[in-house]
Parts: sequence; C-alpha cells; structure tokens
Amino acid sequence: MSSKEFEVNGTEYKIMLTDQVVGHVNNLKNLYNAAYEDPESFEDVSSEISTTINEIAETVEPAAEDSDLDGLIQEIIKAVDNKAEEIENELKEKPKKKTKSKK
Repeated sequence: MSSKEFEVNGTEYKIMLTDQVVGHVNNLKNLYNAAYEDPESFEDVSSEISTTINEIAETVEPAAEDSDLDGLIQEIIKAVDNKAEEIENELKEKPKKKTKSKK
C-alpha cells in the first residue's frame, strides 16, 4: 500500500493505493473497455462507471470537486498503472532462488 499525491486544477489531492482502490480502478478500466468495444452497451455500463468513479473519489483527500473529477480519475489510473509496472519490474529483477535437492 502506498500513497500518491498530485495536483488537479490547482488543488493538491492525496490517495492511498489500497487493494480496494486498485480493484476499483481495474474495474473502471474494464468498464471503459466494454463501452469502447460495444458502444451500444454504454447505457448499460454508464451507471456502473459512475458508481465506480464515485467509489474511487470517496477515497481521495480532500473531497474531490466535481470539476476536478475527470482529471483526478485520470491521475489515479496513471498512479495505479505505474505502481503495477513497478511491482512487475521488481519481480523480474529478483534473482530466482535455486533450491538444493536433498539426496
């Protein structure tokens, strides 16, 4: 778990990247993809998108202004993607431990 600070429209925001927030962001990205791949389904997923955005926004300090919401969500998605990339790189860099076989 880590925290991320960023500025949107002159306001400093802070968020803790918890497993729950990461889950919401990944869900949001999946919903965006579903709406993009099938534009006719947008009406079906738009309320889920809105709900998920609000759930993410509730975890930000201070409370997000409506005018900042779009930029805020974009920054949070970037932060989650960057954190996932960092973890993936760390896993790749760790040397694989060789185990000795017992005879």
